Amino acid sequence: MKAQPLFDRALRAFNDGAFDIASKLINRIIATHPRHADALHLRGLVDLKRGAPHDALKWLTRAVEASPHPISCNSLSAAQTDVRDYAAAIRSAQLGLRMAAQHFPDLPTSPLWYNLGRAHQLGQQPEAAAASYREALARHAGNAGGHNNLGTVLKDLGDLNAGIAHFEHAIALEPGNLEAHSNLGHALLAAGRYDEAWPFFEHRWISSTDAGRFPVIGETELPLPRWSAGALPADTRLLVLHEQGFGDALQFCRYLTLAAGRFARIGYVCPAPLRQLFAQSMPDIELLDAAPDDLSRWTHYCSLMSLPMLFGTRVETIPAPIPYLHAEPQRARYWKTRLGDTKSPRIGLAWAGGHTGSLVDGRRSIAPDALAPLLSYRGVQWISLQKAEVDAKKLPPAFAGHIIDWMDEVRDFADTAALIDNLDLVIAADTSVAHLAAAMGKRVWLLNRFAGCWRWLRDRDDTPWYPNMRLFTQRARGDWDEVLSRVRAELERL
Repeated sequence: MKAQPLFDRALRAFNDGAFDIASKLINRIIATHPRHADALHLRGLVDLKRGAPHDALKWLTRAVEASPHPISCNSLSAAQTDVRDYAAAIRSAQLGLRMAAQHFPDLPTSPLWYNLGRAHQLGQQPEAAAASYREALARHAGNAGGHNNLGTVLKDLGDLNAGIAHFEHAIALEPGNLEAHSNLGHALLAAGRYDEAWPFFEHRWISSTDAGRFPVIGETELPLPRWSAGALPADTRLLVLHEQGFGDALQFCRYLTLAAGRFARIGYVCPAPLRQLFAQSMPDIELLDAAPDDLSRWTHYCSLMSLPMLFGTRVETIPAPIPYLHAEPQRARYWKTRLGDTKSPRIGLAWAGGHTGSLVDGRRSIAPDALAPLLSYRGVQWISLQKAEVDAKKLPPAFAGHIIDWMDEVRDFADTAALIDNLDLVIAADTSVAHLAAAMGKRVWLLNRFAGCWRWLRDRDDTPWYPNMRLFTQRARGDWDEVLSRVRAELERL
């Protein structure tokens, strides 16, 4: 059978979502026509649709080698981005754009510009990404995904209002674009527009970090009524589900105590590392290891980070009953004995978060070598609060004599709290340690990335979430040296 009729059948199967049939037909073509560029390209698209970008990469590379074309270059660029080879993805998109300009002047190039922007964005080149997305939108203004991605880039570059405008444009073009809804919610929160933000923030579940590298676990659905704002019967019993990271739980658990005055019973599905800390700090909250199979003891449920919306939180009404987390006295005395007597201020230090390799962690975490300006300051006793999940986040041996590090002995957040209880100041990157220390009422200096997390708002060095916290924010993207110099100068001044 000739190749073209087989290819036509394969294309129809692909368009109908019958990927197994399409693959079999394409394989028959390639067996006799191994350089059939259209078949090789379509075979790669099948694997992209199946979520197998590494397999797609093989076919799309062969397609471009057999007969380069802007369309196959565009698909190859998308696959290379999905496997995180951003430099190659940029080259493929640029090759497609050159070919289109020279040989296919009537071919729409918006998809190439879009994928070039995506490769630049995930490859940590935000200025180039913004320029590429703008080119894509200049050629196809109705691309909701382009507006959403450009909004994200502009927000990360510090232009929050422009980012909000693009998220709103994306939603106007595509009301069902839940990622744009989530992004708009985060941006409005960063702008302090809480009343507008919370409904959009309810779509946070659709978001994932770093194009699927560390997906956010989807919202748990229970066969109970979900609590929505409004009056409820006096015997209402609310089960609150944990979500996202430890820092989020440490920040928003304040609402559990607030809710205890409104409901007959409050339960919280609590991660094990937080269990002892929360039990000793919030004895009125029932802590569960998991959502129970038997839900008869509960009448309603909600997720932890929905509580600020349900309580109508605005910037000026953020509940900040500091301290609301407490160390267990006996554990605190143990660490006090270990630390011994000193006249020097004791300062805890945490410089890195979790999810190593993610874009967010790459921006919020500080390379250990960069800490020299702090650890060389001898007027204090430095105490490590860092749990390093990878060797790259561990302090180099040269710093061993500059800081006390007992974190290998720390089992959970209750242990960390007991150690923090003996400190005068905590200096930390945007991690759970900063939330824990601030919730305990300790003075905290937060090392905050440029255009950082929504909860720290913008253009201020304080936060209504923690009155005892001071923000030291990057003035230029990625520049920790200047931040640490300011912190060092402030230490010397104090």
